[in-house]
Amino acid sequence: MILLISNGAPNPHETTVNSFFMPNFALQLLFEIIGLGSASGLVHKDNSLFIISDNSSFLYEYKIQEKELSRIKLFENGQENIPKKDKFDFESIALKGNKLHLLGSGSTSKREKRIIYNLDSKKTEEKELSKLYKNLKETTSIADDELNIEGALFCNENWHLFQRGNGANSKNGIFKTKSLETENQIEFIKVPLPKIKHVETSFTDAILVDDKIYFLATAEDTTSTYDDGEILGSLIGRMNSQTFEIEFTQKISDNHKFEGLSLYNKTETEIQFLICEDNDSDLLETNIYKLSIPLQ
Repeated sequence: MILLISNGAPNPHETTVNSFFMPNFALQLLFEIIGLGSASGLVHKDNSLFIISDNSSFLYEYKIQEKELSRIKLFENGQENIPKKDKFDFESIALKGNKLHLLGSGSTSKREKRIIYNLDSKKTEEKELSKLYKNLKETTSIADDELNIEGALFCNENWHLFQRGNGANSKNGIFKTKSLETENQIEFIKVPLPKIKHVETSFTDAILVDDKIYFLATAEDTTSTYDDGEILGSLIGRMNSQTFEIEFTQKISDNHKFEGLSLYNKTETEIQFLICEDNDSDLLETNIYKLSIPLQ
């Protein structure tokens, strides 16, 4: 089912940054997964989708051909639909080598964990991010409750952590660091993003494809990294991985809060992504969409 197709220019009053707009795209509902809710990130590898949920302490694997969902225990006492004040808030999942890295958002002290899952050995390793996140906040003078890491990728020998600037001070940007564990110089690149209506969009995920960074951003009518607000729409964009100059953005929905992004397929003329939606509810159902855009 095609949900949305666009071949026209967006409203020029909806953006305040210099970015180019794609001429067309297609958004299609591809998988409906029962048993998983509030999806916040995904990685497509071979026949599997590895999915995280910001309400859960499990990593989920969905086998595409078999249409089977399994849970991978990350902690001794795994839970689904953890109360908001207690949840680990895993918002980022990145594949580096044969390991998946799951990162908490950092928006509360309980959300400062990293879990490493080895795809070969099936073993997990837990790391604390509290020291790193403290350094990130000090680097940019971000208040404790405004750090909100929503995407992570490894590029050019650096980790890139995508700060969702939906707090009161609205600092959208990218942290660069050589390591997530040892002390290193931290650089913060502020990235202004287009507005949808009166709200600046803010990062919800990002991935590296060849030498380009593709990202998702959502406009949510709130100034809190903790409380949800009205969803005004989501967009996809691309930026140069060296200069971080935005090469295009395209609004893809008026009412979806798209949070997870992964490469699905790429040809000479088109690139296809899988994206997931955070429904901000306790409902254990997740929709996975295919987003197709032309390559330019």
